[in-house]
Amino acid sequence: MSGLENILSIIDSQQKENEKKIMDSAENKVREIMSEAEDKADKAYKEYIQRAAIKNEHDYNTACSSIDSAMKRKILDYKVTRINEAIEKAYQKLHNLPDTEYFQLIEKLAKRDLRKGDGVISMCSNDLKRLPADFKAKLSKAASDKGGSITISDEPADIADGFILTYGNISENYSFRAVLEAEKETVRDITARELFR
Repeated sequence: MSGLENILSIIDSQQKENEKKIMDSAENKVREIMSEAEDKADKAYKEYIQRAAIKNEHDYNTACSSIDSAMKRKILDYKVTRINEAIEKAYQKLHNLPDTEYFQLIEKLAKRDLRKGDGVISMCSNDLKRLPADFKAKLSKAASDKGGSITISDEPADIADGFILTYGNISENYSFRAVLEAEKETVRDITARELFR
């Protein structure tokens, strides 16, 4: 082998060795970059999954809370509707009581608030027409027992049922609608207990 061939062979060998070093270095760099990229991607993925899980839990809790509130509102609306219906039925029942029971109730309500002084009871025209014979006498005795007197006005009151009790300038409305309205919260509580116990 001549000197030139020998030199060329050495150059070729060094070139191949350099190429191999460059290729090995490039392959190592690629593996390093790939490993770093995989680590970053894995870390980013885990962080994303963690944030997504937190967001999903928050969204789930918000949705549950919203649904729970909506259900409670619907249940409350239902209960209020049923209570109002029950109160209206109670009113209708009171309004439509047979005469004997109706006037016994009126008498009981009136006796509860009779007092000293001259009182006047005003009733609707329908009630004035159907007053029991002994009604005035019973109320007069009850008023007298409390040191007062009571008369029943011949002028009909503008109410559907019950009565208006007047002492001087003070009048109290004892129509069934007014009594139920005045005792609304108590009536609602009792009705709710009966309906939803």
